[in-house]
Amino acid sequence: MAEATPKKPPDWKHLTETVHDAESLKQESINAQHDHLITEIETSDGPLGTTLRAVYEGDELSKFRIRLDDKIRNHDREIERMCNFHYQGFIDSIRELLTVRQDAARLKDEVKQVDQHLQESCVPLMTKGEELVKCRRIQGNIATAVESLNLCLPVLEMYRKLQEQMTSRRFYPALKTLEQLEHTYLPRVNSHWFAQTMADDIPKQRESIKEASMSDLKDFLENIRKHSGKIGEVAMLHAAEQNNMDPAIVKATRKKVKKRRAPPPPNPFTGEVDAPPPPVIQDEEEEIEDSAELSAQDLIDFSPVYRCLHIYSVLGDRERFETYYRKQRWKQARLSLQPPSNMHESLDSFKRYFHDIVGFFVVEDHILNTTQGLVNRAYIDELWEMAVSKLAASLRTNTVQCKDTSMLLDVKNLIILFCHTLRGYGFSVGHVLELLLEMRDQYNDVLTRQWVDIFNEIFSEDNYTPIYVETIEAYTDIVTQFPIQDENLERESFPKRFPFSQFVPDVYNQVKAYINACLKYSADLHLSHTEIDDMIRKSTNLLLTRTLGSCLSSLIKKPSLTLLQLIQISINMNYLEKSCLYLEEYISSITGAQNDSVHMARLHGTTMFKDAKSDAEEHIYKQLNLKIDEFLDLESYDWLLPEAKGHASGYIIDLVAFLQSTFMSFTNLPDIYLHLLEKVAKTACMSACKHIANSLKDFLLDNEIRQLTMGSLQQFNLDLIQCEQFAASEPIPGANDGNLVLAFAGIRQLLDLFLNWDWSLYLADYGQTNSKYVRVQPQVALSLLEKLHNADKKKNTIFGSLNKKERDKKKLLDTVLKQLRGLVNGSTQQIQG
Repeated sequence: MAEATPKKPPDWKHLTETVHDAESLKQESINAQHDHLITEIETSDGPLGTTLRAVYEGDELSKFRIRLDDKIRNHDREIERMCNFHYQGFIDSIRELLTVRQDAARLKDEVKQVDQHLQESCVPLMTKGEELVKCRRIQGNIATAVESLNLCLPVLEMYRKLQEQMTSRRFYPALKTLEQLEHTYLPRVNSHWFAQTMADDIPKQRESIKEASMSDLKDFLENIRKHSGKIGEVAMLHAAEQNNMDPAIVKATRKKVKKRRAPPPPNPFTGEVDAPPPPVIQDEEEEIEDSAELSAQDLIDFSPVYRCLHIYSVLGDRERFETYYRKQRWKQARLSLQPPSNMHESLDSFKRYFHDIVGFFVVEDHILNTTQGLVNRAYIDELWEMAVSKLAASLRTNTVQCKDTSMLLDVKNLIILFCHTLRGYGFSVGHVLELLLEMRDQYNDVLTRQWVDIFNEIFSEDNYTPIYVETIEAYTDIVTQFPIQDENLERESFPKRFPFSQFVPDVYNQVKAYINACLKYSADLHLSHTEIDDMIRKSTNLLLTRTLGSCLSSLIKKPSLTLLQLIQISINMNYLEKSCLYLEEYISSITGAQNDSVHMARLHGTTMFKDAKSDAEEHIYKQLNLKIDEFLDLESYDWLLPEAKGHASGYIIDLVAFLQSTFMSFTNLPDIYLHLLEKVAKTACMSACKHIANSLKDFLLDNEIRQLTMGSLQQFNLDLIQCEQFAASEPIPGANDGNLVLAFAGIRQLLDLFLNWDWSLYLADYGQTNSKYVRVQPQVALSLLEKLHNADKKKNTIFGSLNKKERDKKKLLDTVLKQLRGLVNGSTQQIQG
């Protein structure tokens, strides 16, 4: 095996040189980069942010600083070398400047000597020249002063004239003088200081004129607010005369007052105050009469309005004046339309309220017709529309609270006159007239409430007995009050008796009085005869159906009324029902409408009186039944009675006696009543019989009665026989048709079934129309039979076993009970099916 060749050691020297070469190259690259950056810093005129960022982002910041310091030292050496090179030239320049300074000082001294000699030689010349200039200036000033005086004197004269006009409050000439002074005279002297002062004062003078005229306008507005009522009253008086209405409608109650006139205001330019006028004592009513011959516009001086309008127009501020005037008048309109508190309590409050409104719009109409554009028709219409809405609201509120029909009539007449007055000035009053139709309902409501008390008073004072008259005068008085046509009554000799009580003619006359009161409201409404007739008929219908009907219903329901009083009320309703035809004729006669018009509303009183009559008759029946119940409450049956007493119970005997006496009073009435009460009497008798029959049946079927005997049934049968005898006795003439007895048929068949013990026939014929016991229901028979059975069981328990007859009866009883239960269950199932 050959020997291994040994490895050579590395050439460390060569590697070291290579490293030194690389480091040298790197150092040269860094130095080149640093030189480049320093060159950029030296030569750049812009921002150095990019260059400095490159310096600080590198890892050779310290080396860069060393390189920079070397560069600075090189520049310092170059500067020092350059300064050493130019030093000698600087020294030579300083020496030349020192030589020039000496020459300049010498030249200065020579100039001063020449100037001194020149001034000394010119002193006399300058003295003479100054004197000459001074004389020329004086001469020019004198000429200028004369010329200025010639220009200023007219200006000053005009200004003096202006002051006099302002003092005397002659604003029209003052405005013209201001125009001439501003545009003609002041431009001539605008170089003088007082001209500027005057020019500055002219706007102030104009403002003073505007303020003074506005002050007059404010006084006018305050004055017109105070006198609107008087203006309106005068205007309404004229309208009342033109429309043939009573002037007393307009005049409000006034007292004598001591008028104190306010002192005149001081002159705004001089401050002087005139002496105040003495107080005047005058009756306002006399003042109204004195001014009634004048027109409403003659009562007020409108010159402040015209003057202020002209001044503001000339000064170019008309729009502001119009706005102010309309705004103030709008506020005054709202004040006039605000009703006084508790206006509904006094008619004078209504009058003054209307006076203020009329006076306001009379003034506005005059302003509209005498000025050009201060107010226009659109503004007036808007104001009127607002006034109508507020007026309607105020009248609705206050008339609703008014409970006096005479005051409502006066208010209605005031509204009509109010409409006549303002229609004459061109205002549309249709909506205000519509308010009268709304007030008509309020008027009718107040009338209705008054008539409620009237009707109730009539009913409370009536004695509910027929009217007796003993003389022809008394008879004529009744016939005149109420239309009655009865030949039999006329043929009778005195004393005579009318079939109705006093409340019939009283009610009839009060209905006529109500119709007349409704007609009063229709006056001056310019409605046709048909419209008035229709309105009155509707109101009368409301009175009859609601008011009178309600009063009659309350009257009939009074528990204190007796049967005879209820009967008299029923008779009265017959005659009041017939009187409706006469009421219709009366309405047609006072309204002038045709009574046979197909569109005419008919009175509903006939139906109402029929209903009231039926209500009275129903209460007659109820009253009779209540009286019957008082007797029936006295019953005291012994349902375990072994045998009957042999006579009817005491309560039944008393009840029959009461019924006989009651219905006897029907038969004892005069013949004139018989045809009126025949139906009522028959119905009352039938109602009484049915009520008694039902009550007797209820006695038997009372759930509290668990047991009864045949003896108690026999006693009950005696009572029923007493009732049947009364029904068969013809208590009412003409009531012999058997219907009264038929009212007891149901209870009679039930008692006969038990007393005759006829169960075989009942069960055999059950369900047939010709059955003897067709009115007996299985439920009723079963209930009554169970009570008998309960009594028998108690008896058997007491007496032990029964004999054969009793056992057969018990067996039959059980069989009948079983069959009755079968019938009852069958009927129930049939009803459910």
